[in-house]
Amino acid sequence: MNPRVLVIVGDATETVDTLYPYYRLIEGGYQPVVAAPEKRKYQMVLHEVKPGWTITKEWEGYSIDAEIAFKDIKPEEYAGIFFSGGRAPEYIREDEDLLRITRWFWENKKPMASVCHGVEIPARAGIVKGLRMATVAKCKFDLEVCGGIYVNEPCVIDRHMFSGRTYHDSGHFVAPWIKMMDAQRGA
Repeated sequence: MNPRVLVIVGDATETVDTLYPYYRLIEGGYQPVVAAPEKRKYQMVLHEVKPGWTITKEWEGYSIDAEIAFKDIKPEEYAGIFFSGGRAPEYIREDEDLLRITRWFWENKKPMASVCHGVEIPARAGIVKGLRMATVAKCKFDLEVCGGIYVNEPCVIDRHMFSGRTYHDSGHFVAPWIKMMDAQRGA
């Protein structure tokens, strides 16, 4: 059986933020496990700043099934964790089980990755103090108010945290994150 990796989502998770790493994990010999507040179908969204707009426009994307609820996760059974973006992190970041899981991965030095608004989860979990991370510019405050260091680059690696600003950066930070999981499993 392939090593399992958590993909953290909720309603209004960004579609490309989620599906790019999901399929890259499969290509890399891993089993992505979609995790959310409840085991059910979640509506993903698409985000884009349209010409003439100053804010992000959002519309429905694909849906995705969560295979496991946060409360049922035993983090030691997973090789890594990915925090997807979109609006979901703003709502799910208060889930105590998600915070427990996030802290476990950090404390046990397991490969972690975050894109866009995904930063709101490790920030809320209290693990970003002194940590360099990329995120979408509008989440810079969320990161910095929790003690993190905002870096405006497509791939930021600090210890075992890998991050990108938006899905446009996925081709830069996802592969190094998977490479670290490969190294930890001796692949």
